[in-house]
Amino acid sequence: MTGTAMTEEDEFKEIYKLDVIAIPTNRPVIRIDHNDQVYSTEKGKYAAIIEKIIECHEKGQPILVGTVSIEKSELLSAMLKRRGVKHEVLNAKHHAKEAEIVAQAGKFGAVTIATNMAGRGTDIMLGGNAEFLARAEMRKRGIDEDLISAAIGYADTDDQAVLAARKEYRELYDKFNAEVKEKAVAVREAGGLYILGTERHESRRIDNQLRGRSGRQGDDGESCFFLSVEDDLMRIFAGDRLESMMKMLNVDETMPIESKSLTKIIESSQKKVEGRNFSIRKNVLSYDDVMNTQREIIYKQRSQVLDGEDLHKDILKMMEDLITTTVNNYLVDEDNRDEWNIIGLKEYFLGWLIDNEDLTFTEEELQSVTKEQIISALNEKCGEIYQEKEEEYGSEIIRELERVILLKTVDTKWMAHIDDMEELKKGIGLRSYGQRNPVIEYRYEGFEMFDAMVESIREDTVRALLTVKLQKHEAPEREQVAKPDAPNAGSGDGSFSEPARSANKVGDNDPCPCGSGKKYKKCCKLKEENK
Repeated sequence: MTGTAMTEEDEFKEIYKLDVIAIPTNRPVIRIDHNDQVYSTEKGKYAAIIEKIIECHEKGQPILVGTVSIEKSELLSAMLKRRGVKHEVLNAKHHAKEAEIVAQAGKFGAVTIATNMAGRGTDIMLGGNAEFLARAEMRKRGIDEDLISAAIGYADTDDQAVLAARKEYRELYDKFNAEVKEKAVAVREAGGLYILGTERHESRRIDNQLRGRSGRQGDDGESCFFLSVEDDLMRIFAGDRLESMMKMLNVDETMPIESKSLTKIIESSQKKVEGRNFSIRKNVLSYDDVMNTQREIIYKQRSQVLDGEDLHKDILKMMEDLITTTVNNYLVDEDNRDEWNIIGLKEYFLGWLIDNEDLTFTEEELQSVTKEQIISALNEKCGEIYQEKEEEYGSEIIRELERVILLKTVDTKWMAHIDDMEELKKGIGLRSYGQRNPVIEYRYEGFEMFDAMVESIREDTVRALLTVKLQKHEAPEREQVAKPDAPNAGSGDGSFSEPARSANKVGDNDPCPCGSGKKYKKCCKLKEENK
């Protein structure tokens, strides 16, 4: 299903293997969803949008204009200011007032410009929102914000101030609710809330959410999308077909086009993007499954160390496994002694497990010795060295030393492995050109890299334990491998320190201190940069 477009329901079933049901609306939706209005140029589209906003505003129909970016919303705002239309602009710069602005978007004659993602979850009621009006009035009366929040709640309390605030809130709410109901009648007669989309989003879900701001609980409403051939989505995914269609029809830039074939082209463009995004999400999930399996193994080992468990048996097992694996790598065929790499095996262990006198055989001895005998001799040598360490420093220090060395080795190797896996992920998609599944290749190579990391941890831990030297009776200390670079990095308990900020620092989008009325980045900051 990767190559085809999927609905949200299908996507959830495919990825999460969940049964999904659609919950019907509480009341039938009577909102009128108009066909898309497609213009040949972006200039013609914006001119038509402004005329539609003015038309709705003059007859008192509230209109919510959805844009795909802050820049587009500010462009529309500037055009409306030139035409003298009073309006509200909602974008990321006004996130604190987001809910209040959107809640009043259903008032008679209201014009609200917002990004498609802004204000979701806020109830837009025709005529206005009595709750937000009551809260705004309480703020005007100087009531503390905490007290207002307590007044809206229903928790049991004996606090007289809270009880008085609740009484005042209820009186204001009843008053504004009666006014809102009267105004809602006029709004319904004007056609209800009009939703105007200035572009199609990459996901149809976002477009449907924008439409869904209107027509709540059986309210009247309308929705329409104004598009142009020059929009990003149309240009990238359907530009050639749309341009050829517009040239064939030879229409003016102010003349909208409505046709079923045009709508199909637009929908197919969105389906292409949704299919691509779904493939990306599905692959990311598959990649994360590989890393999650490896993470569980590593974190389980780290937890044993941090919980202070006795790792002595695990360390002895590491030593035995390392010796056995290494001997088998250098002495491959038991029956063909000529293929044995005794010199390489000796060089590998020389200096930290054996000395020059060990693993030295005559031709006759080499023909009679077995791998098991060599493994047994190396294990015995390893045991003697480790026993001497324990007698020299004491069992308690050696047990802590095992934990410290293993923890440091695991952390160092794991951080390097994460970087290696990230690099592997960046280029693994190219395997598809060779008719190979990138996810399967990533899983196979990822586990090969993980096995190599585990072997490296085992080797470095054993080598460090056999060669470590301490001041007598000096307990080893655990060191932090990763040092936080940023001032607001996590402290380890889940908390984050606030980054240092200058109280008088002017933000790029703040009004310029010189009083020009322009943004700081387009005024004094720009002048300083151009000096």
